[in-house]
Amino acid sequence: MNMFIRLKLAVLLSVLLAFSPFVYSKDGHFLVLNYHDIVGAEGAKPPFNSMDVAIDHFEEHLDWLQKEGYKIVSVQNVFDAAAGKEPLPDKAVLLTFDDGYLTFYTRVFPILKKHHYPATVALVGTWMDGHTTADEPGKPLMNWEQIRELVQSGLVEIASHTYDLHNGILANPQGNTQAAVSTRLYDDPMLVYETDGAYQARIRAAMFKSAEFIFQHVGVRPRVMIWPYGEYNETAVIAAKEAGMPMTMGLLDGFNTLANFSVLRRLIMFNNPDLKKFTELVTGLRVEKHLRVAHVDMDYLYDKDSEQTEKNIDSLVQRIKEMHINTVYLQAYADPDGDGNAEALYFPNRNLPVKQDLFNRVAWQLKKRAAVHIYAWLPIMAYQNKNIDDSWYVQEWRDGKAQQSSHIYTRLSPFNPAARQFVAEIYEDLGKYCNFDGVLFHDDGILSDFEDVSPMALAYGKQVWGISDDFNKLHATSKSRLEWAKHKTELIGQFTDELTNRVRFYRPNIQTARNFYALPLLQPDSEEWYAQSFKSFLAHYDYVAIEAMPIMEDAKNPNQWLTDLVKTAAKEPDGLKKTVFELQTVNWKNQQKIPSNMFIEQLNLLKKLGVTHIGYYPDNVYEDQPRLEDLKQHFSLPELQ
Repeated sequence: MNMFIRLKLAVLLSVLLAFSPFVYSKDGHFLVLNYHDIVGAEGAKPPFNSMDVAIDHFEEHLDWLQKEGYKIVSVQNVFDAAAGKEPLPDKAVLLTFDDGYLTFYTRVFPILKKHHYPATVALVGTWMDGHTTADEPGKPLMNWEQIRELVQSGLVEIASHTYDLHNGILANPQGNTQAAVSTRLYDDPMLVYETDGAYQARIRAAMFKSAEFIFQHVGVRPRVMIWPYGEYNETAVIAAKEAGMPMTMGLLDGFNTLANFSVLRRLIMFNNPDLKKFTELVTGLRVEKHLRVAHVDMDYLYDKDSEQTEKNIDSLVQRIKEMHINTVYLQAYADPDGDGNAEALYFPNRNLPVKQDLFNRVAWQLKKRAAVHIYAWLPIMAYQNKNIDDSWYVQEWRDGKAQQSSHIYTRLSPFNPAARQFVAEIYEDLGKYCNFDGVLFHDDGILSDFEDVSPMALAYGKQVWGISDDFNKLHATSKSRLEWAKHKTELIGQFTDELTNRVRFYRPNIQTARNFYALPLLQPDSEEWYAQSFKSFLAHYDYVAIEAMPIMEDAKNPNQWLTDLVKTAAKEPDGLKKTVFELQTVNWKNQQKIPSNMFIEQLNLLKKLGVTHIGYYPDNVYEDQPRLEDLKQHFSLPELQ
């Protein structure tokens, strides 16, 4: 298969696995549909290009939209609505066609003229110059005379699909190629990544070149940038706007409002959907109904011998592929002693040693070959380095005074601006250098009822929250301890929101999950011991990854404990919809495997109780733990979602 087709399919699988939080509403929402090549009926029979749609199906799609009261609108209509000139009609739909195939002129354009439907077609500069596509050599494209005819008709908006960025560039030392718009180029001879300045200059120059080449050929400057593979970031969006393209379009499913103007969501048509499938897509979108999550330690894969590391990666990828699941929580930090503290990372960054530049490689292999969604698993505060000032760390009240915390997690204080910036830069660099779909915040985000009593923390509490800066008063009563804890709970939540935003600058469509201890759910007053609250987590994250581990919690009746956990979560709105229940596969107290029959029993109990999202930790590819055959039978999804 052509390299660029593989790249496109890998990126699209990642995009299409993403959950769409939008719910359809008549008021102000509009839909953008995305097509590629519209082929004859004979050309859409298997085996066929997954992006192709048969002409008869396309016409059925348009007929159904008309019958159901949808209104085909133009880019100009959206611009006018955004300017407050004229609102969009209810059930408005934009039609977009990527890549400039000849069939747009021969098959689609006559239909547009017949019904007076507007549409947008996106052109790739280098493909137009070469008169063929890099994705599929031999597929004919329109010529400039035909494109000028489209423009003169007044029905077709010509958009840029970039001049020379519809391809993959080297993204890591292992040789993976990833989308040119959002990837930092890895210079293999020099063994370095593109600098911020070089990247920004490359993207800005590309945006201006893409606009200029269309203007030179058709006399009209494009107002719309359609991102190749749906990949973009804030730097690219800003550069497109500077080049005269304030409207851009990605490939994430969902309805749009005018607030999405800078990057519109598009519902891509692939695998030649018939009318039944089309109606399901338009009315329901590809909402991910169930998560099945394997939680993977990168430390299991790393080996000083690079060849062995690659063998380990291949073994994991094959195992995950055979599991038929859709999500992997993948460790992005090194923790060989298992204490939960990060002393090194598996990606390039400014602040900690790099154990090996491996995360992007493993994530991409899993996305491309196993078609799973990758969450980067990182600590919130538990980072250790000899260059970090001791004053940055959480302090606890012990032996009548404030001193560095004795907790196994050596955590940076979220009250310390320098510490917060240190962590924020780590998350920024993760987004900058790695391709992934979400962030899993580690379970280190806790502050006990004796923490944090560092000078900055106490001063912050007094100045911002209006509470005492005297530990004895803060700790005097259950009421005062819980009040203090609730403030700390929200502070950590806001800090993770900041970290999410740092990542989203580079990876706009990521989702978030955060590990959550079971006790604060079962006993809400225990928030004072953890600074964790189920309600707060539901408000801050797309998913709450609760540690549903009765053996770890010394539950006398594990099944009853799990039942109580699920029923308690279900009491909250979206409690089950947004919670991943993570089972344990190892008894860490004796380092023994959880017996297969117990794991299966707990897994099936969760399903019987109506749990939507289920995961487990850890996955051990070498010891086949949990057993792959058990996972295929009891854990796998019935079909890719």
